[in-house]
Order: sequence, then C-alpha cells, then structure tokens
Amino acid sequence: MDPEQPDEEPGRLERRRRRLAGLHGEKLLAEVAAGETLRPRRDAAGLAAYLIALAVHGVTAALTIGAVWFVVTGWGGAGMVLGCFLGVLAWTLRPRFPGLPDDEPLLHRADAPALFALIDEVAAVVGTRGVDTVAVNTEINASVTTYGMRGRRLLTVGLPLWEILTPQERIALLGHELGHYSNGDTRHGLIIGNALRSLTTWRYFIDPTPNPNLVEAFVNLVFLLPRSLIQGLLMLLDRLTLRATQRAEYLADSMAARAGSIEAAAAIMNRFLVVSSATTMLQREANTQQVGRRGTTDREPWQGLWERLGAHMKSIPESEYERQRRVAALRGHSVDSTHPPTHLRHQCLLVGTPLPAAVTTDSDRESRIATELAEPRREVAKRVVKHGLGG
Repeated sequence: MDPEQPDEEPGRLERRRRRLAGLHGEKLLAEVAAGETLRPRRDAAGLAAYLIALAVHGVTAALTIGAVWFVVTGWGGAGMVLGCFLGVLAWTLRPRFPGLPDDEPLLHRADAPALFALIDEVAAVVGTRGVDTVAVNTEINASVTTYGMRGRRLLTVGLPLWEILTPQERIALLGHELGHYSNGDTRHGLIIGNALRSLTTWRYFIDPTPNPNLVEAFVNLVFLLPRSLIQGLLMLLDRLTLRATQRAEYLADSMAARAGSIEAAAAIMNRFLVVSSATTMLQREANTQQVGRRGTTDREPWQGLWERLGAHMKSIPESEYERQRRVAALRGHSVDSTHPPTHLRHQCLLVGTPLPAAVTTDSDRESRIATELAEPRREVAKRVVKHGLGG
C-alpha cells in the first residue's frame, strides 16, 4: 500500500505541529459534519498571536533604534562597531515585503483580459477582489500572495497543474486560491508571517554547534536559555495560529466548491494525490532531452509537451487513485502539517450541501484564455524540457 517512506524524520516542532494539525483537522471535520458553518473567526488565540508577533517586531525595532543610537554617540569608536553589529542584525530580522518574481512569465490585465475577467468573476463569488498580476511557472501547484508595500495581489499558477485540470476544475482552483484572501489565514499575513520568519532567523543564529569543542560547548550553554525561549515562542505561535490555518484551508475548499462545484473541487484533490506521477513524467521528458535521445528534426522537443502530459494523466487507473487515498489516510500530516490531510478535506466536501457551480465557462471563453496563455505555455514548456521542474 505504501512502499515509500518519508525522506527524513521530522524534528520536535514538526512532530508537535503534525499532532495538533491532526487534532484540529478531525475536530473541524466533526463541526462541518454536525452542520456548523465554516467561517473565519477572530478569537482569543488569534489576538494572542498578534500580540506575540508585535512583541517580536518590537525587539527588531529596539535593535534598530539601539544601532542608530550607538552609531551616533560613537563611544570612542566602540559604539560604532556595536551599532553596526546591531544594525546588521536588525536588517536580517526586518519584515519582508515580497516583490514580483523576475524569472517567471507575468501577465497583467492588458495582456490577458479574458483570464482576468474569469478571475474577477470567481473573486466576486468568494467575496473578495481579483488580483493585480498573474505569474506562470513550472510548478505543479498554485498560490496567492501579496507583493510590495501597497499589498498588491499576485496569483501564481503552475502550468503543469493548469494543463491537467478541466475548465471547471480550473474555476474551482481559482476559487480555492482567491478564498485565501478572505478566510482569515493569519499565518501568511505580514504581521504574523514576518514574526515567524524573524523567530526562525533568531533560532538559526543561536542553534547549538554540533560536535563542539570546549569553547563552543560553553557558547552552546550560554545560549541555552534564549534558544529555549525562542523555540517556545515558535511552538506557541504555531499552537495559536494552526487551527485558524486549518480552518482557512477548509474554508478555501468550500469556496472552490461554491465557485466550481463540489465535484470539481473534489476532483482537484484527486489530482493532487497522483501529482508525483506528473512530476515523474515531466522529469523524464527533461532527462530525455538532456541525453539527446529525441533526435527529431521536424519540431522542437517541447512541442506537444502539455498534450503528452494530459494523455499520461488520463492513463492513470482508478485503482491508483484509490491507493493514494488510502496512503493519504495512513500518512496523515507527513507531507504538509499546515494543511489538513487530503482524505479529511475530501470528506468535508462530501458532507456539505451540494451546490451548483456559481461560475461556468464555455468554449469561446476557454479559447480566448488559451490564446492569452499561448506564449507562457510555450515558454514554460521550453523550461521544463530544458531544465526540468523548478527550472
């Protein structure tokens, strides 16, 4: 049933995160099965998480102020050195405002009006606004985020995933991703997300030296207390935000079902169960090109890649989907502890009230979107064949 084992043993924080994720996932499923409505919640745990995050950022601000003060006062040169050190430390801990990717094809409204019109229609259904930019890459995944200090919205779509979905499943995918903008997922917000990143950086700075000599052992001992404090804060923030993150995933699934139908949302989960097969097929295409075995002269090796991928996915028997569903139930949170297990998410969809798709498409719209994506499809196909996934 499950011949492959996880690559590595998770650490203490990850093991605790998985246990909590399992408990939260099962509890949320029970709530949905009992007829309760999933919705974002602002509770004491969320407030406590924000307060802790603000305290973490307060330390960074204090380091910045201290750096400026020491540099200005000087203290005969010693203050300059200490100020520069504190300044560098504060810089590594600063909040990040991500920018647009510079190595992926980007689409704006003028480039793809039909695609953005579909995104806007789905966004209205899930109760949010559309995005400002769409990025296309080689991943078998999709995500949303913000970029820049003004918080503009970016939707990233992996062409390999887009190509193996039906038009209605693509609508459900958009509903899921856009739903994250309105579902209370605080873990990836600027305040808590950056606080988690700062704490992780602190932990990296004071991690114990393995196989230490006498001096290094003393330093490890000195940092034992602050290291325990930082580890405790990380675990506490995990504990306070994990339930909201789990709820956000279930809510995003419900948004997918509302936009594209329950059947389409459930079909996406089935696709993710066999995503490793798509990865293997695409990597095989890249390997074949690199060893020079395609030997064709009438066309480029990347041509027809997406059609071959679609045919490969259609050839996967139902028995493999069933095996993967059982493996997902056995492994639980062994892949990604911030997401509920796939089998629980699938059950959560099935116990909900069946609703028709709020957004549909037709051949004319699909044709216009395909035309707008034609150049990114060619570029991403070339990258996959030349460099493999992630290239």
